[in-house]
Amino acid sequence: MKGVITTNIQFKKGVLELCVLSMLTRRDFYGYEIVDHISEYITISEGTIYPLLRRFDKEGYVETYLEESTGGPARKYYRLTAKGEETYEELKEEWFSFVDNVNQLVGGTVNE
Repeated sequence: MKGVITTNIQFKKGVLELCVLSMLTRRDFYGYEIVDHISEYITISEGTIYPLLRRFDKEGYVETYLEESTGGPARKYYRLTAKGEETYEELKEEWFSFVDNVNQLVGGTVNE
């Protein structure tokens, strides 16, 4: 396991939105696969990701489809929509701006 981050719940929720959307820009994923990958970096549970995926579906950021699995029931996959890609780009830009500003504050480069 890499350096796993455990943080404030509210902060984590916002970061998770960006992380899930980022993953979905690369390819389609099923729910547990998302949980498994993100949990290598951030402490999360399935109970955190599935409500987020349902909200993304409701808001039109993702679409879903079922695909047969060789080892059990069909899996529900999530695919990013154009609206989801647009939202991802906006969140990513906000994230980098936020991180840059925090780094300036923490690093002491902001004029006092």
